[in-house]
Amino acid sequence: MRHGKKVNHLGRQTAHRKAMLANMACSLIEHKRINTTVAKAKALKQFIEPLVTKSKADTTHNRRIVFSKLRQKEAVTELFRDVAAKIGDRPGGYTRIIKLGNRLGDNADMAMIELVDYNEIYNAGKVEKKTTRRSRRGGSKPAAAPAVDTKASNEEE
Repeated sequence: MRHGKKVNHLGRQTAHRKAMLANMACSLIEHKRINTTVAKAKALKQFIEPLVTKSKADTTHNRRIVFSKLRQKEAVTELFRDVAAKIGDRPGGYTRIIKLGNRLGDNADMAMIELVDYNEIYNAGKVEKKTTRRSRRGGSKPAAAPAVDTKASNEEE
């Protein structure tokens, strides 16, 4: 029985699967988006999200943990320097999976996985929120037309 075992084996032995995910994660960090199958993209998302969270705090311990998973010095350096600076304020959800349809050769479901903050198309419509807070007391309302006193106009008639 496999109760509670939720890892997708992707048809590979453990060492092959770990090496493949490490290579895909390094490619994702380097190129910011890669095309792969939907199953591999979902497995990669689970693999890389904790590593990006670790990269937000640049300590020697976190670098060593991430390096033990990725095993490429350049990818770790870029993750901690460039990617962490761009996603520093984001609380999670660093990657996005976009389905692309089926592959021509074997009809496999294909997807593009990308780092969220590096897509200019999706981020172009997003407007930064202003940090100023408006008071309800009406200190800076535009001047309205002068109010007409209805009592005074009724008394004249």
